[in-house]
Amino acid sequence: MTQLKINLTILKKHLKTLSQEELIGDIAELYKRFQPVKDYYQIQLAPQDETQVAAKYKKIIEDQFFPARGYGKAKLSVAKKAITEYKKVNKTVVGLIDIMLFYVEQGVRFTDAYGDIDEPFYISMETMYEKAVKEIIKHGQKDIFQKRCYKIVSDTSDMGWGFHDTLSEIYEDAFQ
Repeated sequence: MTQLKINLTILKKHLKTLSQEELIGDIAELYKRFQPVKDYYQIQLAPQDETQVAAKYKKIIEDQFFPARGYGKAKLSVAKKAITEYKKVNKTVVGLIDIMLFYVEQGVRFTDAYGDIDEPFYISMETMYEKAVKEIIKHGQKDIFQKRCYKIVSDTSDMGWGFHDTLSEIYEDAFQ
């Protein structure tokens, strides 16, 4: 007995069989159950609230590094998941780049506050920085983000593991 694998085509066929009332009911149920769906519709219906939605995801990232109480755990998987979730609900490339750079900025602050971390930590920061810079170049956003990218590089000048050197190289390749 083989199980039917649901894909987008099958889903669309199913949705076409539903009445408008049933579709509204399904969407309302998704809205009630899943926070990203709420955030998606918040931005769809009130685009001016995109900054507030982004702030919520930034708070998740910040709490991994600098929680209101105690020391940061720097669970990078949780912070990166917030970026992935934001990417799904966000409408602008500027918003995505902003949250990606925010992640790196928090990592730099964390290193500055607690001293050198480990190599996987720095690799994660470098990878996210590089992705953000690629998006900046791809979408012609140098004017908006170049100073911020430079500040990240300059803030890492005394950090180890070749972190500063890697970020400098990424920066110079993109902006020089």
